[in-house]
Amino acid sequence: MAQQERFDWWAAEPAGRVAGQPARRAGAVRPSPGPGAGPAAKTPAGPGGRSGRPAPAPESGPDPVFLAMPAVPVARPAPTAADAAERTAATGQVYRAVQQSPAFQQIRRSYRGFAFPATGLFLGWYLLYLGAQAAAPGLMRRQVAGPVNVAWLLGLLQFGSTFVLTWLYARNARTKRDRAALELRWDTQDQLR
Repeated sequence: MAQQERFDWWAAEPAGRVAGQPARRAGAVRPSPGPGAGPAAKTPAGPGGRSGRPAPAPESGPDPVFLAMPAVPVARPAPTAADAAERTAATGQVYRAVQQSPAFQQIRRSYRGFAFPATGLFLGWYLLYLGAQAAAPGLMRRQVAGPVNVAWLLGLLQFGSTFVLTWLYARNARTKRDRAALELRWDTQDQLR
């Protein structure tokens, strides 16, 4: 069976770096060539067309062999069925305790105090529109402005009321519930650790 090659982005050689050379640190200063450096210390012309620049001196840094080594996974014991059942029971107890807490009950009351009346108001408005269509067709055909009649106007107001209720819901949640719900969530996550 052929050995599969593993690619780790942190172990790969960066572009433009020769394998085996140590990594260059950010902000590192290149040492200047000594007075005896002759043409052998010069590099050929690069992509910018400049030549005569001194070759970079090897710098000390992490061992390139160590950088190229694959990561070894840490062996952890497999959880048993009893461990999983115990953890599930503990998690369930935490969530039940949170559900019965006064903070959670306050968040639920705040949500229901807005959502139920707003939903009832919107459904009542929609059923009034449908009832007017069926019960008073003459009223609904009455012209308001040009080709727009009462039915068109009330139908367009249905869309407007949807956007207004959505905005009111988001504002209510942001000002009255989001902060308390986020704090309760973090407290729950802390208890589960």
